[in-house]
Amino acid sequence: MLFIIVHQASELWLKLCLHELTAARACIEADDLRPAFKMLARVARAQQQLIQSWDVLSTMTPHDYSAIRPYLGASSGFQSAQYRMMEFMLGGRDGQHIRLHKDNAGWAGDLEAECGRASLYDAAIRLLAKRGLAVDEAATTRDPTTSYVHNSSVEAAWAAIYRDPQDHWDLYELAEKLVDLEYHFQRWRFGHLKTVERIIGFKRGTGGTPGVPYLEGVLKQAFFPELLSVRTAI
Repeated sequence: MLFIIVHQASELWLKLCLHELTAARACIEADDLRPAFKMLARVARAQQQLIQSWDVLSTMTPHDYSAIRPYLGASSGFQSAQYRMMEFMLGGRDGQHIRLHKDNAGWAGDLEAECGRASLYDAAIRLLAKRGLAVDEAATTRDPTTSYVHNSSVEAAWAAIYRDPQDHWDLYELAEKLVDLEYHFQRWRFGHLKTVERIIGFKRGTGGTPGVPYLEGVLKQAFFPELLSVRTAI
């Protein structure tokens, strides 16, 4: 019952996150940041609920889990299309994951469509250029289906904003809202790792992943790399 409720509740919070992120991206693309800030703040609060869910699930002991493990089969967090969609919307895109949802109520098509459009971070970068900050064309016209690569001109643009927030206040606030998203997403990932470690140790995951080692690798993946590197740059 605990395992089922935690995962079903998480799917509901993810549904809210996707709803708000979709609207926030549209506002950023329209250079209408004030409503986007409220939406992104709401996502951050929902992410806190997702993070806290690990505290509840971590009360499951290895014995508890072993009782339900045979019934899970190959079920895995990989099967959460909403989690994958949230990753895609933030910019963490790997087209290989789409095939995992080919029989999942049309989600493969939705994920493929999302993979072909600008991510939330792409929209933010394009807005920097629209506002007159010097951003390389390669960063604003890149192929959204490919993995995002750190761009020095994007870092320099964020650095200009952080050095003089009074002249770029709404972009400064946008940067911090994005940092909040990344921060909470990484906390969620870390909570997942420690909960898995606590319950099953270093056994392989039900979906065939190496388990904890795989989750440790995911922790190194960043959505908004320049918003992290800019802290060193300034």
